[in-house]
Amino acid sequence: MPGQLVLVDDEPGLRDAIQAYLEDSDFTVHTATNGAEGWELVQRVLPDLVISDVMMPQVDGYQFLETLRSDDRFQATPVIFLTARGMTSDRIQGYEAGVDAYLPKPFDPDELIAVVKNLLGRQAKLQAAAVDDETISIAELARQMAEIRALLQQKGPLAITPPPVQHDFTPREESVLELVVDGLMNKEIAKRLETSVRNVEKYVSRLFSKTGTSSRTELVRYSLEHGLIRPNSTI
Repeated sequence: MPGQLVLVDDEPGLRDAIQAYLEDSDFTVHTATNGAEGWELVQRVLPDLVISDVMMPQVDGYQFLETLRSDDRFQATPVIFLTARGMTSDRIQGYEAGVDAYLPKPFDPDELIAVVKNLLGRQAKLQAAAVDDETISIAELARQMAEIRALLQQKGPLAITPPPVQHDFTPREESVLELVVDGLMNKEIAKRLETSVRNVEKYVSRLFSKTGTSSRTELVRYSLEHGLIRPNSTI
């Protein structure tokens, strides 16, 4: 469970106390004093989770979060806000900006640890779902995909219908989806897109979430049946 965390807070005493408490729970904690410094830090560390204050000089928590969510690498990274502002409107603003949890100061350190572990556990499950099909042989996965395409071809063009909802895929997610449908596994996709396997796992888990699927086979079937990706006749 313990992983790499980034903590962004401009109060030295509180920042040091939180860092010490998290490190006592075996987390590796990297710290920054404001949103601008935090953004530089997360790009170097690629953390498993980010904890940020809201009221900070130069770049506040909301601006920092907006920058995070605008980058494909951090769209799925769990983010916790720590703030003295406990108004409902402030919490709503945080959730709308894409924060995963919101703890108003003062808070119990044990509650923070519980929230961190909960979010990391949830993230781990998503990533596990994204890679569980890695245990399936490439030949077996190819066979399953071939069956899906054969079934669609038997049903004819009407089998492919418009998606029931608008899918807000990022360009990188679309690239990953195309390669998943082509039968490539995560390591192969990472090599093709010149990125890390970890990032591919995050993209695949987001595709699961956005399409309501839970495996690569389901994702391929859903994509073909809803016209998200046209069948590739060469596979």
